[in-house]
Amino acid sequence: MSLTPTKQIALGFDMPYFMLRDVISEKELTSIDIQGTKGTLVMFICNHCPYVKHVIHELVKIGYDYLDKGIGMVAINSNDVNNYPDDDPVKMRELGLSLKFPFPYLFDETQEVAKAYDAACTPDFNLFDANGKCVYRGQLDSSRPGNDKPVDGKDLRAALDLVIAGKPVPEKQIPSTGCNIKWK
Repeated sequence: MSLTPTKQIALGFDMPYFMLRDVISEKELTSIDIQGTKGTLVMFICNHCPYVKHVIHELVKIGYDYLDKGIGMVAINSNDVNNYPDDDPVKMRELGLSLKFPFPYLFDETQEVAKAYDAACTPDFNLFDANGKCVYRGQLDSSRPGNDKPVDGKDLRAALDLVIAGKPVPEKQIPSTGCNIKWK
């Protein structure tokens, strides 16, 4: 495991288009299909990463708390499943069903979507406003495995609340950290 931060790139970029298979519904979904009326959260996660395991229940709670408020949400796994079999689509489906994901869980087999989003780690968050402009690439919260800080999602929740209110999200953001994307 290599501790990797979210890449600090200029905010304001347009949400990259994608079409990927949802392992839960088994439907092809596009970035347009998952957009919310107020904003859209694109999360890069996986099954095996200890950083994702540490926060996964909070991500599910955020889904239940924000989907009805006009936020579209999706989780994407871009890891190389040949070398990381715990992240294969069958196991992704099992995880999504067991935790009752309220959002789609997509498999990015070619890793092209992760590259388009400049994703670096799991978890990696991209929050877009109602116009499809990226306004947040920060952390969920200050909790990390072993640091005894609560997993409360306060940083991401604050950004989501601002997007829903149509207010600007501060550009000073603490990057998420986690395992690096497992590139082929």
